[in-house]
Amino acid sequence: MEEELLRLQAEARAQLAALEDVGGLEAFRVQYLGRKGRFTSVMRQLGQASPEERPRLGKLANEIKQELEASFAEKEARLAAGADGAQGAFLDLSLPGRTRPFGTLHPVTQVMTEVCAIFEGLGFSVAEGPDVEVDFYNFEALNIPPHHPARAMHDTFYISDSLLLRTHTSPMQARIMEAQQPPLRMIAPGKVYRCDSDITHTPMFHQVEGFLVDRAVSFADLKGVLSVFIAKMFTPDTAIRFRPSFFPFTEPSAEVDIGCVICGGAGCRVCKQTGWLEILGAGMIDPEVFKKVGYDPEEFTGFAFGLGIERIAMLKYGITDIRLFYENDLRFLSQF
Repeated sequence: MEEELLRLQAEARAQLAALEDVGGLEAFRVQYLGRKGRFTSVMRQLGQASPEERPRLGKLANEIKQELEASFAEKEARLAAGADGAQGAFLDLSLPGRTRPFGTLHPVTQVMTEVCAIFEGLGFSVAEGPDVEVDFYNFEALNIPPHHPARAMHDTFYISDSLLLRTHTSPMQARIMEAQQPPLRMIAPGKVYRCDSDITHTPMFHQVEGFLVDRAVSFADLKGVLSVFIAKMFTPDTAIRFRPSFFPFTEPSAEVDIGCVICGGAGCRVCKQTGWLEILGAGMIDPEVFKKVGYDPEEFTGFAFGLGIERIAMLKYGITDIRLFYENDLRFLSQF
């Protein structure tokens, strides 16, 4: 039996050394190391050996099996590496690569960045504030006392009697004026929150508040700044008009319209046949706001404006449903 084991070892070594492809390895494994292979058949004959010879033959059989398994694993690894190398030799390096898709900024973020860049180019600094605001800065400091009817316009998310999710970024106007002295030229971008949801409103959206305070600031200055912004944001020939309006923290107040970007002013469903689209509200800062922050309204004047980023994005890109911005549909987002 010892001779048979040694002969089997020699045959297996020779055959394993002669293998040149991965496919032959499986045949070798089945022939020599499988459950019904030649080595298993020899091992079954150990029971026929004498009790004195059985331990020695069993040890020899185990050593031969371990050697063959180790040699098999080494050969398998070497052939696999050689197959990969051979495969690499047939690669066509002239073929175009597989491009990876790259993400882009969300359209709202793109428009927010563009709006801020335009006003920074006009000399405005950027300031950011908390999303959770106190009632004083969100309302009272902006000339909206507790029982003012304008509070109903905001549909506020209250956290407590004095804490709320800010309904606009205008609180930054009061915060900055309270902490700094004129001249001031600031914009405050950020998220705002209101209990409202339909095709043109969402409970969370983005605004940019802007204001300028100095001596002898006039409504003409406000019109000039906003005219430059609209020309840069849309096109230089975009029509613009100011309509009288009301905001508690500005007096006089105005809403700013541009010529409908959909129909070119001819009248359509989007502009409700008027040829105009509202894009922002603005006005001269109310003297009562100056008094709240310790400014002398006889010495300083200023203007303020606020615009919704989603509104600007919808007009700029011809989007009719604001909810598309927040549904995370890649077919929509990939267009930007």
